[in-house]
Amino acid sequence: MPAPRARRAAPLWLMYGLLGTSFGAGRAAQPLVPSTVEEGRMMDRVVAVIEGQVLTQSELEMEARVALIQRGAVQAAALPLDEQTLQGALELSINQRLQVLSADRLQAFPAEPAEVEARLDAFRARLGGEAGLQRFLTRHDVGRDALLGVLARGLRAERILDSRVRLKAQVSEAEVRHHYDAHRDLYPGEFDQAARTAIREELVRARYGTLAAQALAEVRKSAQVRRVAPFAREARR
Repeated sequence: MPAPRARRAAPLWLMYGLLGTSFGAGRAAQPLVPSTVEEGRMMDRVVAVIEGQVLTQSELEMEARVALIQRGAVQAAALPLDEQTLQGALELSINQRLQVLSADRLQAFPAEPAEVEARLDAFRARLGGEAGLQRFLTRHDVGRDALLGVLARGLRAERILDSRVRLKAQVSEAEVRHHYDAHRDLYPGEFDQAARTAIREELVRARYGTLAAQALAEVRKSAQVRRVAPFAREARR
């Protein structure tokens, strides 16, 4: 029996849904971690250190914009990002990095070049084509290889998480029927194929979210993460 559509799509929506904060963009914000100037150059600031890997302010902002654009918030390409948005992006970034680092040790879940290119094509389309992509890269002083790296890491993190919880998130026909009987007020129609499909997707989505949150909590349990920026430390509370 083919997997329900909700289960196949789960990793992408889940990576945003698990943040536990409003992952939005578009509200004007003051600079969150002021940069310093040294010999006329703007110096980046460290936001967090994740298993020895430094995450800077500019990297986090770029990753936040990429995630938001992938989600459909194309205005994030140009508008300032507020503190709440960066707090959510930081949690996503930590989750992705820890999962990928773990997979790297086992040389598992590689991102195939064709798959990464497909992600880039979708991202380019969100921005209105190649010209829009170039404007994004230029505006944020990001190289194409850096963008591909972010897309590849996100792809791998989704796949890693999915491999851990997808099968466990399946629901039986008996569970679908029990939910229907217990919530007849929500399903006034017959227990037909359309109703079963809708209920199954709802139950899979809910179970997937619970299991994924547990899996990510387990990954974080022994991880070495040091939050440096003030807003990053606040996000932990």
